[in-house]
Parts: sequence; C-alpha cells; structure tokens
Amino acid sequence: MENPNNSRRSFLKKAALGTLAAVTIPEIISAAAPKNGVKKIQLLKDQTILFQGDSITDAGRSREETGFNNPKALGTGYALLSAVELLEEFAELNLKIYNKGISGNKVYQLAERWDKDCIDLKPDILSILIGVNDFWHKLNGNYNGTIEIYRNDFIALLERTKKALPNIKLVICEPYAVPGVKAVDEKWFPDFYEYQKAAREIAESFGAIFVPFQKVYDEAIKRAPASYWTGDGVHAALPGAQLMAEAWTEVIKGVD
Repeated sequence: MENPNNSRRSFLKKAALGTLAAVTIPEIISAAAPKNGVKKIQLLKDQTILFQGDSITDAGRSREETGFNNPKALGTGYALLSAVELLEEFAELNLKIYNKGISGNKVYQLAERWDKDCIDLKPDILSILIGVNDFWHKLNGNYNGTIEIYRNDFIALLERTKKALPNIKLVICEPYAVPGVKAVDEKWFPDFYEYQKAAREIAESFGAIFVPFQKVYDEAIKRAPASYWTGDGVHAALPGAQLMAEAWTEVIKGVD
C-alpha cells in the first residue's frame, strides 16, 4: 500500500508544478512575436546556421576545433543544445551548424572579426546574442560605450551582413540579466532595459526573428531560484542553457 505521506508529497509537487509552469516557453515566444503573426524560419536542406555573440554563446567552445556540428566547437551552452535538437529532429536536412561566439565581445569586436567568422562561412541563418558586455563593461569601468554606440554599431553590422549575404535569415536574441545573482545588482537597471529595447527594435527593422530571453528567465525564476538558472546573473547554468535552447528552437521552428 502506498505511504500516505508519499502520496501527499506527490500531490503537492504536481500541484506546485502545475501552477509554476503555467506560462510555457511557446506562450512566451508567441507573446513576443510580431503583431502580424508568429514568424518562423523554414529550414531547408544543406543550410548553414551560425551562432554569434559573447561568452554566453561561446560557452567554452574549443578554438582548435573549427568544423561544423562538432561538439567541442559548439561549446557547452545553448548553441550546443539547440544544435543537438535541430540535428536530431531534422536529420534529413544535412544542416551545418557553427558557433563563433567569443567571450568578452561587444558589438564592435564582432565587427572586427566579421569577415572571417561570419561572411566567409556564408550562413543561411545567423543568430546573434550581443549586448551584455556593451553594458556590463561600462559599469565596471572597462569600456566607455553608450546605448547610441551599441545601437549604431549593431545596425552597421547587420547592414554590412545583408549587403554581403542578401538572402540571409536573421535571428536577434535579447540580451538578458537576472537580478539578484552576484554580478547583476540594482546598478544595472533601468539603463540595461534600453539595450534590450534597442535589440528588439533592430530585430523589427531588419525583419529578424526575436528571441525574448529576458522573459524566459523572468518566468523561470518563478519555478526555482535565480541562482539555479545562472551562476552570476549573466552566464547560464545547465538548466538555464536548456531553457535558452528551448526558446531558440521554438522560434526557429515557429509556434502556432
């Protein structure tokens, strides 16, 4: 016979999970989609997908391993987990997936290496997560950039990309920060919101898909403490990386 205490604990756990998980990632993605409907990217045979950004995308990837679909070259974060899902689900498409994120990068540093690490790879789909260092390094005195520099550099980078690769499909990821965990304190806000707003507006102006990572984390901390999802408020812990991968792949595949 089942122990009554175990039965009660099971019931409470299920009830709590049902309440906390009320807002799902597909619902978050749908809410963040353009008003004229949910955009998605059609995956086609032999396409190349490129992840770009800073340390969140980098996630410890090997610099020596340069090929596509290589676990060491994809790092240990959301780029790897997203690649795993796409490569398994769409095995017949022969997708080629790269990660060229570099820790510490700001937008202007992406631009400095853009030909080699983006244009020359001729990606069909380009995903960019950038912005946290453009703000964070300003806070710690290691950079004197402004929101205007971030916006203008980002626009210039995308214009350059579209000129070289006119048929490229763009995915712009929202820079995020999870308050109350080590690096992220009250000094981040409200100024950091301007970087998030700029990323969203740039995505809209370029017809890019937008991945609302901040909203994903905001919902996640209703289920478990912020420190469960990220070790310092910026870099994803393993469950945080999985959340990001789920959000990214939902956007790519589209949400009905």
